[in-house]
Amino acid sequence: MNGLFAACRIELMRILSLRPAFSVLILAAGIYAALYPQPYRNEALRDVPIALVDLDGTDSSRQFARRVDASADVAIGAELPDEPSAEREVFARQLYGILVIPKYFERDLLHGRQSPVAIYADASYFLIYSRISGGVSAVAKTFGAEIETARLIAAHVDPAIAAAASDPMPLTTVPLFNPQGGYATYLLPAAFVLLLQQMLLIGVGLLGTLRNDNLADSSAGALATVLGKLLAYLILEAAVLPFYLIALPYLYDIPRLGNPLIVFAVSLPFVLSVSALGMVVAALFRNPLTVQLVFAAIGIPFLFLAGFSWPTEAMPKALHYLAFLVPSSSAINGIVSVSQLGAPLSDIRTSFLTLWALALFYGCLAVGLEVRIRRSHR
Repeated sequence: MNGLFAACRIELMRILSLRPAFSVLILAAGIYAALYPQPYRNEALRDVPIALVDLDGTDSSRQFARRVDASADVAIGAELPDEPSAEREVFARQLYGILVIPKYFERDLLHGRQSPVAIYADASYFLIYSRISGGVSAVAKTFGAEIETARLIAAHVDPAIAAAASDPMPLTTVPLFNPQGGYATYLLPAAFVLLLQQMLLIGVGLLGTLRNDNLADSSAGALATVLGKLLAYLILEAAVLPFYLIALPYLYDIPRLGNPLIVFAVSLPFVLSVSALGMVVAALFRNPLTVQLVFAAIGIPFLFLAGFSWPTEAMPKALHYLAFLVPSSSAINGIVSVSQLGAPLSDIRTSFLTLWALALFYGCLAVGLEVRIRRSHR
């Protein structure tokens, strides 16, 4: 037991004294917390500029264009005479779509015929494309329903029946756990967990490659040394985790329905598994630069395997199983479900047990590699 606490104390001193580890585990935590959420503070795209090509020039076409411009998603950035001039603006990235109102738009509406409008949206940026197409489609649907209702009323149909006939099954959408439908509310909770993992992996990896010849550390057994280091990382993350998982969501007004105690209960095996994985990688690659390059290379795969940039259900089975070996994959599902959705611990049993299994698996590997390293130094 004395060896365990001695290893913990020495590891904490090394975190504070070694500049690379201090920069990654402490300074980087503050820098990421301050800078990473800033691009997402607006939550959602608003007023994406598009070009208007009005080939009809009637009151109806102008009214339709005004409604599109008044919507929250789309703004008429320029009104141009023809499609080639509008295309030049899109190619120059000044505008991101083209709304074409055809000739005889009003005449066809007055005769009760279909009068389709065309929207060309830049799909190379899918978030912009979805905003443009969704915004214009919503306006077109509402505009068409109003015209159909007015036509039926003019034919002496009861107004209530006319409104129901033009829109017989209205849809009410309720965004659960993300009332504003914002991108930051969706992205940041998962990204915070991924950032915590990446910083801890790199920091632990750097500490593991810088050997400690202190007598107190070397006198402890391999198991006591590994457990002492894990305890040191738990103490460090006891200050960092509440800031990322409790304080930052509060500052950025992200929904928080879960019990903080349950959040910390899920975070415990997450920290242990990530720390043990960092120790394993450090034992396999004995050079600090190699460790940094390895974790930099696998950072992006970890992002995709986590399942929030692309759903794991749409991944190949092999990658889906590989994701179970990465702590963040289970931690994101568990922590986000608990903190944002207010799920009880029983509902995330699979993720919780997976994290404990990873902590045990990587912990045993770390102890085995520590024993091997000590034998090689004799």
